Amino acid sequence: HAPMLAWWKGRFYLEFLAAPRDEHQDPTPTLLTSSIDGRRWSAPRVIFPAFTPEGDDHQTIAHQRMGFYVPPDGERLLVVAFYGRWPSPNEGLGIGRVVREVGKDGRLGPIYFIRYNRHAGWDETNTPHPFFRTSPDAGFVEACEALLADKLVVQQWWEEDRSPDGFYRLGGEGFEGKAFSWYTRADGVVVGLWKAGYAASSSDGGRTWSERKKLPSIVVGHAKMWGQQTEDGRFAFVYNPHFEWRYPLALHTSEDGLTFHDMASVHGELPDTRYQGGAKDIGPQYVRGITPGNGDPPGDDMWLVYSMNKEDIWTSRVPVPIRSRVDEWVNDAFDGLIPGGPVDNWNVYSPLWAPVEVVAFPSVVDQSLRLADGEPYDYARAVRVFPEAPRVDVGLRVRPEPGEAGRLEVDVLGRGGQRPVRVVLAEDGWVQAWRGDEAVKVSRYEAGTWLALRLSVRSGAGTFDLAIDGRAVLEGAAFAEPVDAVERLSLRTGAYRRIGAGLGLGRLEEDDVAPDRPGAGERVPEAVFFIDDVTVAPPRLSRIHIS
Repeated sequence: HAPMLAWWKGRFYLEFLAAPRDEHQDPTPTLLTSSIDGRRWSAPRVIFPAFTPEGDDHQTIAHQRMGFYVPPDGERLLVVAFYGRWPSPNEGLGIGRVVREVGKDGRLGPIYFIRYNRHAGWDETNTPHPFFRTSPDAGFVEACEALLADKLVVQQWWEEDRSPDGFYRLGGEGFEGKAFSWYTRADGVVVGLWKAGYAASSSDGGRTWSERKKLPSIVVGHAKMWGQQTEDGRFAFVYNPHFEWRYPLALHTSEDGLTFHDMASVHGELPDTRYQGGAKDIGPQYVRGITPGNGDPPGDDMWLVYSMNKEDIWTSRVPVPIRSRVDEWVNDAFDGLIPGGPVDNWNVYSPLWAPVEVVAFPSVVDQSLRLADGEPYDYARAVRVFPEAPRVDVGLRVRPEPGEAGRLEVDVLGRGGQRPVRVVLAEDGWVQAWRGDEAVKVSRYEAGTWLALRLSVRSGAGTFDLAIDGRAVLEGAAFAEPVDAVERLSLRTGAYRRIGAGLGLGRLEEDDVAPDRPGAGERVPEAVFFIDDVTVAPPRLSRIHIS
């Protein structure tokens, strides 16, 4: 969990923590991975290994609310972590904060301490790494000094440090500000955000602050919040909008960084937990974007990173300007997109073993969308939003690949996620469709052959028609659930799952979940579906002859 993100010299860098089982179990090291495109990542490597402090029986537990620092000249990338002690690493009793440099070629410099928890009894004499000022690299020392002098950046350190030496602008007896992040409004005011819905502002760049208060107008539990200015000059505020759950991951947008509106979902999927463990909150959490000063990737997108169930690390590319509605109808052939690149106008849920991507199939001039699924406990999903309407015609072509039998569920959805129209390419080779509360087999399909689906949806009547390869197989079928209008097409390589799937939505302790799911870390044979020529439009009006 606890991922952090930076962009430097043409690459994303992502730092995170990993324990053997529970959230805070020794040893918990810090790991690093990198990516050129934010989708394909290098194998993570341990960059701050755990050690056993003098006099302790347990190894260290990493804990940090900050990951990277780029000094003002932009020529170095520092990666930072905190060595905490078992059983609680973030209450001021840990060893101290460490730093090392990531070179332009990806090589790592030596590990140094940049700040000891001296008030807890730790210093140069009883720790395994030297102090940064002993480094023979003058440029590295200068970069570390610049980091120490940046009071906005180091405010992120307070939670683990809690030193009474006056190093922090905000701190001291009774202060409990965790997971600090900030953004600067258009009027120059810095807005600070903390866990659990707390905020404060500074009109002098973070030297002095207003009283830290709980935001009265948002619903949030004890989870991280994130705010930033987006490339279009507007602002985004990202958090988990529930008093207890860390689900979903949602955002609001704003013109001035003060008044936010238009909630939309960043990550609405909630896969089941796969591994038993303590203090494992459910949902997409620990959200962070790219902290000010830590780089600006090409393009206008907002990049977010977070943990899912404290088991997986996710990145999300949020196109800017951020939209929660669309006003154009759909005619997607995928031919103008870059294979393996962003899938424009689609909301893509793409786990590592269930990727969703544009591919040059059946040819380089006739591309398609590929949904694959080798996940034992998750699926691939792609959602296309269209203008909300009571009546629409939906068309698409589907090709199941020969090999492992898979499942593709095609749903037409209402704005609240209702699923009135449900069509399934099932594992047994049958196309099924829901007629009211009954699933009926309507046609066989063959792997390796394109299948054309055509749906005519009528919300007013609560019915739909289905044609396959131009042949009507259902007419006037009743909706599976009522809805006044529809606005999304969903393609999913697994069965629909209800939120939580019986596991609850809060924090899981050791006794709350079953033992590790069988084969949770093993890839299964991959099922593949190609999608092409997706269209959504209002029904064509019949010609009326007046004599």
